[in-house]
Amino acid sequence: MNDMTHLDAPTSLLAQADWQHLEPIQLTPFVCRLTAPNPSVMTGPGTNSYIVGTADTGYIVIDPGPNDAEHIERLYDATAGDIVAIVCTHSHPDHSPAAKPLQALCRKSINSDPAIYGLPNGEGAELHSYFTPDKVLQNNEQLRLNSRRLEANLSYSLQAIHTPGHASNHVCLALLGCGILFSGDHILNGSTTVINPPDGHMGDYLASLDTLTQLCQQQNLNYILPAHGHVLPDALHVIAHLKAHRLGRDEKIAGVMAAYPDGSMDEWVRHAYDDVSPNLWPIAKRSLLAHVQHIQSKSKR
Repeated sequence: MNDMTHLDAPTSLLAQADWQHLEPIQLTPFVCRLTAPNPSVMTGPGTNSYIVGTADTGYIVIDPGPNDAEHIERLYDATAGDIVAIVCTHSHPDHSPAAKPLQALCRKSINSDPAIYGLPNGEGAELHSYFTPDKVLQNNEQLRLNSRRLEANLSYSLQAIHTPGHASNHVCLALLGCGILFSGDHILNGSTTVINPPDGHMGDYLASLDTLTQLCQQQNLNYILPAHGHVLPDALHVIAHLKAHRLGRDEKIAGVMAAYPDGSMDEWVRHAYDDVSPNLWPIAKRSLLAHVQHIQSKSKR
């Protein structure tokens, strides 16, 4: 259960390979990654759908992705339709829309009925992020996969952790006893996630990083499997670095606001994100607003 030799850590050849979307990549004997064909500036190589389990236990699909018929068919084929549950880490359109079509395909093909788990969208969500799960995940709730063979003593447990910040209904998932954290969009490989108010909230995001730090310490989680990008080893170091980066950006933005008290958001983003390509400033301006709100809320305390 703790053998992570198949993980594509950055030092491995697999981590340097080009992304492909046709076949699932076996990361461990019980975790596969199938990347949706939706690459972009916002999604990187595409949305990573994770398939947890074996033919003996059935499968849980995490983040089925966008409503792309070919990707949904590949998820079905990779599991032979034997899907026990579908979990959406949050309701953004590159993560949750495939859930119901995948569920319907399982019902039609082999008469299985996997429930869709997650949290409903918050009031601040945009129209394309509306989402209602079949079953609402409680904080620290565990989803289990058990061997169907009486002689086999094999089970996996996925623990859900509420992690608002990137989205108000975001959850991460820990594969207990296996050292793995599925981080959704809360932690990415290759970029920092966008915090887009009103559904995104910087204070909640930072607090959720602390929650994940505690969880990684308690459950000995070593590897982060993000919704975009390759596997991240050394989970505690990654989270600490990410929090320091966010706090450093917070401090820089506070300095810009003090230097240009009557400045516009466009002026502030130009100075606060002068280390980022101007092409990305429209995206950065979303997180800038979250930082500004966070700074202003601290000044009122």
